[in-house]
Amino acid sequence: MTTKAATASRRVFLKQSSALLVMGLLWGPAVEPNPGGKMKKGKRIQLPEAGPMIPPVPAILLTVNGKTGGPDEISVVWTFVVEGKPPQIGISVHKQQVANELIKTHGEFVLNLPVADMVIAFDRVDMSSSRVGDKFKLSGLTRGKAIKVNAPTVEESPIQVECKVFNTIEVPPARTLFLAEVVATTIHVGVCDDKGRLMVDNVPFFGMTAGSGEFYTMGKRVGNIGMTKNRTDIKY
Repeated sequence: MTTKAATASRRVFLKQSSALLVMGLLWGPAVEPNPGGKMKKGKRIQLPEAGPMIPPVPAILLTVNGKTGGPDEISVVWTFVVEGKPPQIGISVHKQQVANELIKTHGEFVLNLPVADMVIAFDRVDMSSSRVGDKFKLSGLTRGKAIKVNAPTVEESPIQVECKVFNTIEVPPARTLFLAEVVATTIHVGVCDDKGRLMVDNVPFFGMTAGSGEFYTMGKRVGNIGMTKNRTDIKY
């Protein structure tokens, strides 16, 4: 695959080439989601209560500086990718969360990816997001320091995404959306290959299943972005 093709948008349709062979060498045989080739249909019912049942969603620990003389903050927030290039993310923060006012004050923060052995610490933080206190002491997590933004980090996190806010949207009745530029991404050695691609099997991260409120680690790989166009170069 040429350099031009490798950097093209996922919406650019490429001619079939030897990429299928490359995909097999890099990833191994893809797991077939439905070997029979027919997508399953089932009887559909309406739930008595509407809800954002879109599992899984990222489990993320946000860290931000506290007020002058006060403790730094760790909060659990809803997180989503806005754009891959330029790298941008969005977070949804409830107005009752301590982090809401602090992000508005400082304009920068870090997203720390937790892994399975951090799940107890994660839940302790989540259940305390509306209270001021030393969340590092509460959770037993280790405070670190970001390299590009003025904010604390969680040292146990294998992936840290440092962000600066460029837009804020108030969403009734009680949430704020912060859109932010990713200015640095740091990892533990062994998390990515030498091209910067995440090696999923090396990171036992977990997600939250919106709809059941449970935490699950990753299961089998069933494909990749661009697989129907023999693409293996898309990371975001």
